Amino acid sequence: MSTTKSEIFGWVKAIIIAILLAVIIRAFLFTSYEVRGESMLPTAHEGELFIVNKLNYQFGEPKHDDLIVFHATEEEDYIKRVIGLPGDTIRVENDILYINGEEVAEPYLDEVKPGPGKYTEDFDEIVVPEGHVFVMGDNRPSSLDSRRIGPVSEDQIVGKVDLRFWPLPEFSFMGNK
Repeated sequence: MSTTKSEIFGWVKAIIIAILLAVIIRAFLFTSYEVRGESMLPTAHEGELFIVNKLNYQFGEPKHDDLIVFHATEEEDYIKRVIGLPGDTIRVENDILYINGEEVAEPYLDEVKPGPGKYTEDFDEIVVPEGHVFVMGDNRPSSLDSRRIGPVSEDQIVGKVDLRFWPLPEFSFMGNK
């Protein structure tokens, strides 16, 4: 009887430790995010699941082209691409992105940009304030992003998108593209 109680206690202890570890990891290190909507097509599709690294920006700063998840409202988080960093001057003219006056290639848009015509509407220069980033969705005609909601405070950033894990055939690491 004593070994049965000891075995049960061992299992209960292991389960409690596992639950505590899962809570700590989810709260401080990583979380998952499910894409809702079409604002990041073709990079991210409705229903895909990503791992978001919450720790990355505790020790570093966002970089151009990072995919991030941020608190857009109290109820919703968005996934977008970092286009501008604090102090950057951003503008789009004739479907060309300029950062600090330099033309910037956007290869992640190649498969969705139509031939002639505009994919990204022109906008005048915007200077990204300190402590903020300027984000846009890859599906520029259908994205609620910094062009409409303004720059995103770095305090609103949940983390950097590191890994697509669902659907399994699309499993991939999401480094800068």
